[in-house]
Amino acid sequence: MHVRLGDLEFIPCLSGALYVPDYDTLLIADLHLEKGSSRAHLGQLLPPYDTRAGLLSLQAAIARWAPARVMLLGDSFHDAQGPDRMAQGDRALLETLAAETDFIWLSGNHDPSLPAHLPGSRSVEIALGDITLRHEPGAGAVNEIAGHLHPAAAIRRRGRRVRTKCFVISPARIILPAFGAYTGGLDVRHEAFRPLLSGEAFRVIMIGKTALHALPGRAVL
Repeated sequence: MHVRLGDLEFIPCLSGALYVPDYDTLLIADLHLEKGSSRAHLGQLLPPYDTRAGLLSLQAAIARWAPARVMLLGDSFHDAQGPDRMAQGDRALLETLAAETDFIWLSGNHDPSLPAHLPGSRSVEIALGDITLRHEPGAGAVNEIAGHLHPAAAIRRRGRRVRTKCFVISPARIILPAFGAYTGGLDVRHEAFRPLLSGEAFRVIMIGKTALHALPGRAVL
């Protein structure tokens, strides 16, 4: 399955990543590493495996595409102290992945600045051809790819409601699903999407267990 935005073609992946063939680049949004440990500090006990699960998913995506670079579109960590809370094994895995391909970290609202010891380069936003990559989508922007909203969509199938993470594709932008293990999703019918999709015919690409499913926006609940 391929989609176009501006002058570029993109390949949505079952993992929630987006591959850019012309630039041999893999795009990832909203890993939210160390969310579990962040919640533990607040007394909300979650199984502390989200960072390892997110990194293993990232490792599998990198193995699938063998990209020249990986661009992480913000909120890669759940908070500014997340990198310092990583377990030694998780830190070693991240460093191994970053040694295999160039990492570019875009700042997000959860991680506006990242420590210097993380491998890779940093940016607020970056361009691929006529496409701008950033963390938060902006009303009125065109030819942008962003994350931040953790889009999800629901349909009714065989009498039951089915809800999954999804890509949002419109004439102006692509909004990526959240890649992280504990990230959840926000329904594309939520008011947060209205300024971005109002008046536009948009599509969703829902992430199933074994396949992607493209649907017009009017078909989702």
